[in-house]
Amino acid sequence: MDTFFTGFLLSLSLCLDIGIVNVAMIDVTLKYGRKAALWMGFGSCFGDLFYAVLALAGMSFLLQFVWVQWLTWLGGGTLLLWLAFKMAREALRDATRAETTHHALPSRRHLFGRGLTLAMASPSSILWFAAVGGTLIAQATDGSWLGTVDFLAGFFIGGVAWTIFITLGAHHGGKTLGTRFKQGCHIVSALLYLYFALLVIRNGYQALT
Repeated sequence: MDTFFTGFLLSLSLCLDIGIVNVAMIDVTLKYGRKAALWMGFGSCFGDLFYAVLALAGMSFLLQFVWVQWLTWLGGGTLLLWLAFKMAREALRDATRAETTHHALPSRRHLFGRGLTLAMASPSSILWFAAVGGTLIAQATDGSWLGTVDFLAGFFIGGVAWTIFITLGAHHGGKTLGTRFKQGCHIVSALLYLYFALLVIRNGYQALT
């Protein structure tokens, strides 16, 4: 049980970082509702779980390969720049958009895949697992299959709990404050995406050139 709670708490420490997945879940909640955001958050939980398994297997070893570093740099930087542009465009549209505007609801498969992709492309997640999470995860288990499964179950459930929390919070804020809240979230999202993109590009340039 201690291993389970260790996994649960480590998952929350990862989720508490204001990263691209949290920003995306807030945006999806405001556009499509709670169920859509839950599906995307569910996908991100599997992305985090994938990295947790890699951390148990030795993620720091993979990051030694140059092609992995280039993929993280170019792929992550490009994705974040696109998301920054998209959020800025949404903020401009919010200024003139009617309160009753409706968006076409994406499929559950699309939302799940988007959450999975964002979690695996998140630079903050990669850095967390490489610098902190990998060591902590390796120390949290006793090496047995039962201990590993117990830890991963706690880790996954922690991500699901956070997804429910942030989705309900975003829904309540959007319902109470309306378009202004949505516009503010999109502006903050655009700035955060831009910041993470510049951070990834700068760190990648310094490391690979």
